[in-house]
Amino acid sequence: MTEEAKTGEPQTHPALSVVGPGDGETIVLGTTHMRVLEDGSHTGHRLAITESVLAPHTQGPPQHRHTRHDEGFYILSGTIRFTAGDKDHDAGPGTLVIVPPGTPHTFANPTDQPAVMLSTFTPDLYIQYFRDLQEALADGRPLTPQTNIDTMSRYATEPATDLD
Repeated sequence: MTEEAKTGEPQTHPALSVVGPGDGETIVLGTTHMRVLEDGSHTGHRLAITESVLAPHTQGPPQHRHTRHDEGFYILSGTIRFTAGDKDHDAGPGTLVIVPPGTPHTFANPTDQPAVMLSTFTPDLYIQYFRDLQEALADGRPLTPQTNIDTMSRYATEPATDLD
C-alpha cells in the first residue's frame, strides 16, 4: 500500500531542478569564474555541481585534502593540470578526475587557452567555501594561499603541508 493510500494525504515529491544556460549563481575568484549549477538545496545536500572557467595561466589553491567530501572534475575544454602529491596529470576534454577524501590535490590551467570543467562535491559542503572566498575578495582582502587555507579549515579541509 502506498503512503498516500495509508494516510489519505497526497505525497509531495521534490521538484525537478532545471538550470539553463546563463542561469545559476556566479562566483568570481580572481581569474576563475564559477557558475553554481546545484548548491545542494535540491539534492538534500548530498551533491553540488559547478562549472568553472579558468583563464590562461590560472593557479589553483594550495595543495589540500578534504576530510568529509569527494570531489570530481570533468574537463569540457582546454587542459587542467591536476597535482596529487608530487605527480602531475594533464587532463583534456572528456577526462574525469575523482578525488576521494584524504587525497592531496590541487589544479591549475598552465596553458595559453581558457579551460572549462564541471565539478561535483559530495556532499555539498564545499560550495560555501567558494562563497566565502568571493566575500573576502569583495571586502578587499587578497586571495593569498593563507586566505585559502584559513577558509578551507572551516569546511573540513586542510592544507597538505607535508608535501612542501
